[in-house]
Amino acid sequence: MTTKPPKHFTSDEFREMGHSTIDWIADYIEHLEERPVTPDVKPGDVRASLPERAPEAPEPFTDLLDDVNSLIAPAITHWQHPGFFGYFSCNSSAPAILGELLSAGFGINGMLWSTSPAATELETHMLDWLLDLCGLPDCFRSDGKGGGVIQDSASSASLCAILAARDRS
Repeated sequence: MTTKPPKHFTSDEFREMGHSTIDWIADYIEHLEERPVTPDVKPGDVRASLPERAPEAPEPFTDLLDDVNSLIAPAITHWQHPGFFGYFSCNSSAPAILGELLSAGFGINGMLWSTSPAATELETHMLDWLLDLCGLPDCFRSDGKGGGVIQDSASSASLCAILAARDRS
């Protein structure tokens, strides 16, 4: 007899917490301009506000969102704030957040076609769409010698470009 692993919560509890989280994010985005771009904290302030020991029992999810609202959100640099112009370009939007939620829900590692055929083929097709939108020649399409992949960071994209330049014949 096989047993299923225990769930963290029921489907109804997950829905309720998910709706609360989406509501929190929607409110955060709606009122982002009212927040300071950078926090008024010193090193160690956030850690000092946390309990010394991990809780021995779970807390209600509403308490967790309250902590995010009172401890975490005031102490982060708000990269999506319209007044933030540092480091990298802003990269979040409501559709992107929902896409991340779907991706996290699947919990896949789409590193190869065999680990996730749909993710691989969707990525390939989207890159061909991007090629068309940018007006690039067909030699860059995935059905020829071209093609590409979406890199997970600027660092890995730079590494790929350096390696391609080094190995170009």
